[in-house]
Amino acid sequence: MAQRKHLDDFLRGRIIGRLECGRTQLEVSEELGIAQSVISRLWQRFQDDGNVSRCYSTGRPRVTTPNEERYLAVTAKRNRRSTASHLSRQLSSATGTTVSRQTVYRRLGHIGLYARRPVR
Repeated sequence: MAQRKHLDDFLRGRIIGRLECGRTQLEVSEELGIAQSVISRLWQRFQDDGNVSRCYSTGRPRVTTPNEERYLAVTAKRNRRSTASHLSRQLSSATGTTVSRQTVYRRLGHIGLYARRPVR
């Protein structure tokens, strides 16, 4: 999968300028080497609210990707007796992403896997 990179403000302005001059989205995408879907989304946003700058999200970015969260869920379901610390080490060795045991515990809690102690 290709690495995603954001368009800078200058390039966004060039795209909008060319579209306003009457060029088609396909022509602009071929000239600049950008996917036509990106051009289309940018043009739609410009027409809706007249703004082309990125909307920055608040909060800290997540450490784990959805694929890594799926990996945690599968390994936890495969071995029900494994601890969050053990799953954290497994994830680190498999993907190279280092996460704490609290993060693993939270991610598993979101899908409904909680630690339970059997009652006597």
